[in-house]
Amino acid sequence: MCILFIALHSHDRYPLIIAANRDEFYERPTSPAGFWDERPEMLAGRDLKEGGTWLGITKKGRIAAVTNFRNPRTLKEEAPSRGRLVSEFLCGDESAPRFIEHLRREAERFNGFNIVLGDYEGLWYYSNVGDEAVRLPEGFHGISNHLLNTPWPKVLRVRTRLGTLMKESDDPSPDDIFEVLADTSRPDDSLLPDTGVGIEWERILSPLFVVSPHYGTRSSTCILIDTKGSARFIERAYNGTPSCFTTRAFGFTMEPAGHS
Repeated sequence: MCILFIALHSHDRYPLIIAANRDEFYERPTSPAGFWDERPEMLAGRDLKEGGTWLGITKKGRIAAVTNFRNPRTLKEEAPSRGRLVSEFLCGDESAPRFIEHLRREAERFNGFNIVLGDYEGLWYYSNVGDEAVRLPEGFHGISNHLLNTPWPKVLRVRTRLGTLMKESDDPSPDDIFEVLADTSRPDDSLLPDTGVGIEWERILSPLFVVSPHYGTRSSTCILIDTKGSARFIERAYNGTPSCFTTRAFGFTMEPAGHS
């Protein structure tokens, strides 16, 4: 996943709102969001190549998401899948701090990642780049392919636009959230980061919604959890363009995990 927005205890109706885009090679096999057959309490999409996921929630209130940290100079070709970290947390019963404590012991085996995990009452952030673990404070947070709230143009854009939407709307519409996530505008070259992939790829990867011949935004997800623990999970899966998509929507009342 390449952009993750979190509004934590910043809306009167929804104490947690998550909006995310997953960017991936078009050829990588993927299952759309759904409850897993072997884990019927877990709702997530599925990476069919490695078996993990990029974002999911459970009926017991557990939540997790991961983004990659982009640094081709440190890439490990045989590293384990980072998506399995999300599904392992969702399927388990460890608290977020305990899971992070155990993860730290093997974190160097993985390519760079950011992971957010916990439940709708509290979320933790950890990256194996810098080895920092923090409980997320109230407010608006953005993560792309660098560290938490790194001021890349796309992170600033999603925080500003969705933050404004949260402040101005008593009941933000998933369609309005998806409209922000479908933004294909590119910032000026002078604002782009240098992550080692070259200026052409920096340009391609700079919008909120990424489009290229072989790689781009595969899906967008919106999660809204209200004060009673009722969850709405909506996924749009795309076919190479923000104007062509299919939608899957789910709703249920979560049981507080009590592990944050």
